[in-house]
Amino acid sequence: MDLDIDVNSPAPAPVEHTAQRPSLRLLFPALLLVMLLAALDQTIVSTALPTIVGELGGLSSLSWVVTAYLLTSTIVVPLYGKFGDLFGRKIVLQTSIVLFLIGSALCGVAQNMTQLVLLRALQGLGGGGLLVITMAAIGDVIPPAERGRYQGIFGGVFGLATVVGPLLGGFLVDHLSWRWIFYINVPLGIVALVVIGAVFKPRTLQVKHSIDYMGAAFLAGALTCIILFTSEGGGLLPWSSAQLWMTLVLGAVCVVGFIYEERHAREPILPLELFRQRTFLLSSAIGFIVGVSLFGSVTFLPMYLQVVKHSTPSEAGMQMLPIMGGVLVMSIISGRLISRIGKYRMFPIVGTLLVAAGMALLATLTVSTPVRTMYVYMGLVGCGLGMVMQVLILAVQNTVEFRHLGVATSGATLFRSIGGSVGVAGFGAIFSNGLAARLQAALPAGTELPHSLGPVAIHQLPDALRSVYLQSFAGALHTVYLTAACVVVLAFALAWLMRDHPLRKH
Repeated sequence: MDLDIDVNSPAPAPVEHTAQRPSLRLLFPALLLVMLLAALDQTIVSTALPTIVGELGGLSSLSWVVTAYLLTSTIVVPLYGKFGDLFGRKIVLQTSIVLFLIGSALCGVAQNMTQLVLLRALQGLGGGGLLVITMAAIGDVIPPAERGRYQGIFGGVFGLATVVGPLLGGFLVDHLSWRWIFYINVPLGIVALVVIGAVFKPRTLQVKHSIDYMGAAFLAGALTCIILFTSEGGGLLPWSSAQLWMTLVLGAVCVVGFIYEERHAREPILPLELFRQRTFLLSSAIGFIVGVSLFGSVTFLPMYLQVVKHSTPSEAGMQMLPIMGGVLVMSIISGRLISRIGKYRMFPIVGTLLVAAGMALLATLTVSTPVRTMYVYMGLVGCGLGMVMQVLILAVQNTVEFRHLGVATSGATLFRSIGGSVGVAGFGAIFSNGLAARLQAALPAGTELPHSLGPVAIHQLPDALRSVYLQSFAGALHTVYLTAACVVVLAFALAWLMRDHPLRKH
């Protein structure tokens, strides 16, 4: 049953009205397209970064092309969830699409690296809303008992975008220009905007609007400091830097301020009462760990393929298909099974077990490991992720009150986004430090390596030096994936604490 606002009702209580269910044949593809655009822009830039730096300069700002989008899109996730609950998800989704398209068009005309970083931040302000509001929109138009198969497809699209992003980015750079990575969003986004405006009629409630701006400020400060700490630690700033640790302390202060504000705000951004619900708390914790493992694996596997297996960027993207296929197939299968059997607890348990096993097997990769063996390990990780990601969102939406549907969805998504940023930064530090330590121990004293060690430069090293480097590279990856496997074991333990709740029929 769909609900609409009755603005003429004198009753003080929220008023619900029945509206015609939107045409899913039009709406569902439009929502999928919106999610695809937002998810693609998390990874599509990676293969274009060398070309962008070659044209715009600003090598020192390279990481911020990615970090700026990640930072702003993560910060606004809970805000969009709350705005969707207060103002209606249709207008909030349309606003986020427009912001995303404006940011995309302006990124395409950026003339220097500073402009591109700032415009990527603007694009992220819209992109953060696309992911969370599309998930909540499905909650508006589909009852939980039928929602599993639809959210399974969403999970497949998200996994598809995460892996295909670098491949598509490389293709656009090779055949058009790096600017088309951003331009391509505009016509596709306009199509989605028109369809959503025409057929999306969400359930809404008449409520008095009150925005917790202090909570938003504290949350923005906390997330900014945490992401700065994880992205700069061990890279731009050494781990011994007082400035780095002061950033973390400031983040902790903001977290305390956020908790205090949420306890007293009339309309909190992330109601603390949600954390008293077992399903939301566990789903957020497991989602955080899934974010760590997903983004960590997708970041380092293409590096291994290009450096150790001599793959080109496009070939490395194609060789990531086992993860993509695993996420896509298992998201759809698990969604259909949940709709049929009405239970979901077993899926995060089995999924996290498969991810942990896949990560442990990836930790055994060596220079001589056949690529086909690697495909099996990657497929395990993909299948496990496909059984977890969307099921956690479904579990949350099935247990929270409808008035908290949007903010609970955004909260669960927020923790996965934070996990992704922490995973990439943390595993990056583990990898770079491990590689440096192994090279220092293995190379003769006084040996100098080129400053730019991309895949091509590594393959041109003398045979003896190249062999040492590749062995050290593979050894550093062992530590990364062993650590990831241990982290996912924690998610496996938490998944056992989840409980099945009967799927709602409305």
